[in-house]
Amino acid sequence: MEPKLYQPPPEVRGMTSLNKDAFTQTITVPAIRVPIGVLNKVAKSLKKSTIQRPGVQRVVQDKEGSGDFRLILLDPHRVSSVSSFSEAETEALRSFSVAEELQDFELKLTYDNLKSEEVLEAVLPQGQDVTSGFSRVGHIAHMNLRDHQLPYKNLIGQVIMDKNPGVTCVVNKTNIIDSTYRNFKMELLAGEENMVAKVKENGVTYEFDFSRVYWNPRLSTEHQRVVQLVKRGDTVFDVFAGVGPFAIPAARLGANVLANDLNPESYKWLQHNCKLNKVERKVRTFNLDGRAFIRGPFKQELHSLLQGEAGVHVVMNLPALALEFLDAFRGLLQPETTCELNLPTVHCYAFSKEEDPEADVVERASCSLGFPLENKCSVHFVRNVAPNKDMMCVRFTIPKEVLFCSYEENTESSEEPASKRQKCDDST
Repeated sequence: MEPKLYQPPPEVRGMTSLNKDAFTQTITVPAIRVPIGVLNKVAKSLKKSTIQRPGVQRVVQDKEGSGDFRLILLDPHRVSSVSSFSEAETEALRSFSVAEELQDFELKLTYDNLKSEEVLEAVLPQGQDVTSGFSRVGHIAHMNLRDHQLPYKNLIGQVIMDKNPGVTCVVNKTNIIDSTYRNFKMELLAGEENMVAKVKENGVTYEFDFSRVYWNPRLSTEHQRVVQLVKRGDTVFDVFAGVGPFAIPAARLGANVLANDLNPESYKWLQHNCKLNKVERKVRTFNLDGRAFIRGPFKQELHSLLQGEAGVHVVMNLPALALEFLDAFRGLLQPETTCELNLPTVHCYAFSKEEDPEADVVERASCSLGFPLENKCSVHFVRNVAPNKDMMCVRFTIPKEVLFCSYEENTESSEEPASKRQKCDDST
């Protein structure tokens, strides 16, 4: 538990409108007097024992002594007497002829010297969850406040903005993501209402209106993982492309990309980001429903790609719904006589709340595709989205039995009991 020495005054408990002056206090910390001539060397030797507070100088004037000395302020949690110094620190003090004596120093701490979590712990009711965590999207801090934190939302927003350089706008998510356009309503907590963000991910720059498109900074590793599977000359079909975090890096690697998103805002920023990253000639963009994209542009390109040797990838990153779109691959092409086919690889994302999320997404993918994928696919854990809710990526090659049979035939042969079909629907 944090010692009371660094806790803000108790009077701030329950504050809903930020009063920075109320956090001011004076504490006593130990200090050691050091000649100016050896100051830097001594400060370096005592680095582990010096005070570490935001905005607090570790070296100050010795007001009571001569100008030939300075005081090095020490961390009272680590140093209570000269015997608290390590053997190496004691040896350093003696080698620089520094008197091994401590003196008290009255240090004024203000709001600026406190960490965000210290301020929030002091303000919010005791025993309740305190969060200073947020997602950073350019200049925007995006929070997900819980009900008990809402009375303090504006104070929390102000603290987050104050304590994080470069953050000029703090917003709170007010409802679940819209499953059609994947954006959500946001409430401004602090700062300017400027939602157009500029971010850099894996060396690629993106710009977009954060309030009108979907962007998750926690997916940068996943974007990179999948893009690294793409080789120069491959073709990538990005069914739910958003503003381009899969499509643009793939194009930069030399892939031919067809990128689609139903959200007109995402489509606009996707085109903008293609130009921004100089890959507009490598990316063809579409503003279609995912199923229409699969049964339109994807189908038109697929016949010639099946005869080639370059890789074909289909990315479906709409985890709340993507599995439901797998039926669009059924009976896509006329029966084919060629034996060796260059079949596409699908990377399809899904959420799961089941105890065995891997088995769950494979079962639901098989249900939608109309073909058993057990032992014919791989499943990658992406991230934990919420307690008992995982984001997974199932990867498989589209079976030729799916692509080349009639849709009606496939539907009849893959008819599932009502209870199982209901599970497919409920799991998203």
